[in-house]
Amino acid sequence: MTTATIEQPDRGPLTRTELAQQIAADIPPGSYVNLGIGQPTTVADHLAPDSGVVLHTENGMLGMGRAAQGDEVDPDLVNAGKVPVTETPGAAYFHHADSFAMMRGGHLDVCVLGAFQVSGTGDLANWHTGEPDAIPAVGGAMDLAIGAKDVFVMMTLFDKQGRAKLVPSCTYPLTGVGCVSRVYTDVATFDLTPDGVVVTATFGTTVEELRSRLDVPLLAG
Repeated sequence: MTTATIEQPDRGPLTRTELAQQIAADIPPGSYVNLGIGQPTTVADHLAPDSGVVLHTENGMLGMGRAAQGDEVDPDLVNAGKVPVTETPGAAYFHHADSFAMMRGGHLDVCVLGAFQVSGTGDLANWHTGEPDAIPAVGGAMDLAIGAKDVFVMMTLFDKQGRAKLVPSCTYPLTGVGCVSRVYTDVATFDLTPDGVVVTATFGTTVEELRSRLDVPLLAG
């Protein structure tokens, strides 16, 4: 059941840190989670120590901790984005192929990915803009998109040109079809449901203002 929309026109847009904190707070305790390269990796810095969340990295680690700082930095201990990280008690290491088997086999509860576009029906485009000079970078995103039980997207709602990234239909090459369950942005959070796109919270804006800027029909909780 979707809860009532929380509109906060006087608070926001969210900073990247606030967005990461929000996602971390919403991950169910005890979940096995993969954090995509880039901004999603910052979610690790805000998970409560007693959450029981186990972080997985596609380069072969279970039990990843927050980003390493100072003397904690070990050049051999990095996440998939080559960022030095810490390990939690009981951390385990394994072959890259085993890591992908975990991703493809449905063993992850949640993955958090960035995106160029998300459609109202949950299609994800996050590996290539299709531009001739763009550098494609799929990594393990396709495996995560179809393998995780829930796919959370972390992105700004509008690009640098002011164009919406939550769209009726993706125009960029797809990563996965109908895979996204929730979208976290700097100005609003959306649940993608069989009934449509539900706005669960707004930050620095209102549902009506979002309706005037998006071509996707929006439902209020």
